[in-house]
Amino acid sequence: MPILAFLFAFLATQSPDAFPPLGIIDFYGLHTVPEAQLLQALPYHMDDSIFVEQFKSQKHAVEQKLASLPGVSGAYLTLVCCTQNRKSILYVGIEEADRPCEKFQPAPTGSVKLTEDVLSAGSDYDVAFQKSILKGNFAEDDSQGHALDLDPDVRAIQLRFVVLAETQLAHLKDVLHNSSDGQQRAFAAQVLGYVKDKQAIVPDLMAAMRDPEPDVRNNSTRALLILAEFSPKAPAQKIKISPRPFIELLNSCIWSDRNKSSGALAQLTEKRDPALLSEIRNQALPSLLEMANWKYLGHARFSLMILGRICGLTDAAIQKDLDQGNRARVIAAAQEVANHKRAIDKSPPQN
Repeated sequence: MPILAFLFAFLATQSPDAFPPLGIIDFYGLHTVPEAQLLQALPYHMDDSIFVEQFKSQKHAVEQKLASLPGVSGAYLTLVCCTQNRKSILYVGIEEADRPCEKFQPAPTGSVKLTEDVLSAGSDYDVAFQKSILKGNFAEDDSQGHALDLDPDVRAIQLRFVVLAETQLAHLKDVLHNSSDGQQRAFAAQVLGYVKDKQAIVPDLMAAMRDPEPDVRNNSTRALLILAEFSPKAPAQKIKISPRPFIELLNSCIWSDRNKSSGALAQLTEKRDPALLSEIRNQALPSLLEMANWKYLGHARFSLMILGRICGLTDAAIQKDLDQGNRARVIAAAQEVANHKRAIDKSPPQN
């Protein structure tokens, strides 16, 4: 099953058009703060059509309003398109006062910039990509280790990325590591994913997963996610990717961090390495349970696959439950694991 069938989402950052009517509002990061209190503070309601420019202009003020509520120290909104029935989703990440969010590296301060041909390709891509997504075109081909959309306009620009990545590799890395401009770092990360020597850019993308700019982390993680499922013809060319940064991002307060890292870990846990599953269970089980309860199955599916593997369920059994709309069985099994882990954590040490 292609990654994009379940994972892909269009984040509201550029287009002036209205999103489809709001069909889902989902929270994560809640432990003690009442969801009803947060819903009351939101200016958005079910079936609202939200204009992207309006959302962008309001976003910081709405996040500040939520952060001023008792028990809340931070809030992070993400507007996403679309569910299978063409509805928008609003994700609200909450940082509770006694549960601080994942911290990232300081932003670089260099003056290096992308070249004009790279910036032009990026601008063209944004326009074509957003038109494609708002038309409902989600399909892409990841078989070469980078994304090539089936939409011909988007694909044509991505093929320009292939050339740019080869001819400007050193400069793109310089921008990714050193530019003070977060959006330029983000686009550098995206284009780097199209270089021919995939293994050569893995360390750069892994380092960028600690970038303070969410779009940099999103693009870096997405490129690595595609590499995680990439199967080159020569087995010796299989890309080696450490799972640790993805596990850390499962606990992020930013939706795109959780979304992309769960997709990568769904690939990296396919072989069910016991040490990896144990590390995920110990470090991110509560976050995975939250994500497994997201209303849109397309965004919950990867966390459910990971949880099912942690519980020892076969992929066929997990898939059958999800196909039948019975995610509750997977969640219940994972909750038993969580309860067992809490009991062990609270038990007195043995003499």
